[in-house]
This record gives sequence, structure tokens and C-alpha cells, in this order.
Amino acid sequence: MSIRELEPNLAGRGLRVGVVQARFNQDIGEGLRSGCLAELTRLGVADADVTYATVPGALELPLTLQAMAQSGRFDALVALGAVIRGETYHFEIVSNESARGITDVQLNSGVPIANAVLTTENDDQALVRMVQKGTEAAQAAIEMANLLKALK
Repeated sequence: MSIRELEPNLAGRGLRVGVVQARFNQDIGEGLRSGCLAELTRLGVADADVTYATVPGALELPLTLQAMAQSGRFDALVALGAVIRGETYHFEIVSNESARGITDVQLNSGVPIANAVLTTENDDQALVRMVQKGTEAAQAAIEMANLLKALK
């Protein structure tokens, strides 16, 4: 049997990546950003090939990601942010709608988006996960960009 298997490829050289960070819960966003940008560099993405933007909160991420995807300038995108449960239903709305919007942009545009919007019960959970989640998002973005190129 001769199956063509597409192995994961984390080579970032030559890939153009857009990173959008929600400013709400700024400290956690900064941790996500540091993990993401450090990993993009480690994977070979040139600083000049990374575009970084911020938005007020998680609900503004999809529109910005959509504009970036539609520009045709990016091989992959990364969404960074943190939604932390409060005492109101607002947590569910923001968590669900930002995730849905990010997924919709990805599926409608064909540009892969690594979703690193943490949704946690409290600050401590987010602080523990932020750098690792940013790192994993960079890896997912590069792997998916390379996979889609290999499928063409």
C-alpha cells in the first residue's frame, strides 16, 4: 500500500503571519504574545514577516482577522486573548461568539487561524497557561500554513 502521508512541518521560513491580540486582560495577553512571538522566531519566521495588531477585546478579534485574511498578505493568523469568567452571563457570550467568529473567518477565507483565546475560570488559570498557549498557537499556525500549501 502506498499512502501519501503529509508530515507535520513546523518550518516557518518565508511564511507571513499576522498576530492579533485583545488588550482586555492585558497582562495575560502579553504572556500569550511573548510565547507566540518567541516561538515564531524559533520556527524561522522573520520579524519582517510578522504583523502584530491589538484590538480592545475578544469580540473585536474576528473582524480584524477577517481584514487580514482578505488582504491576501498572510499565510496564517493567530488570535490572542483571555476571557475570564465573571459573575454574569457575559463570559459565555464573549467566549462563544469570539470563537465562532474566528472559526467563521478561517473557514470562509481559507487562511488558517490559531485560536489562542484563553477562556478560564480565574486569573490564576490563565497565568499558568498563557506562555504555553501562545507557543502552541505559533506552532499550530505554522503547521497549518505548511499543510495547506502541501495540499495545493
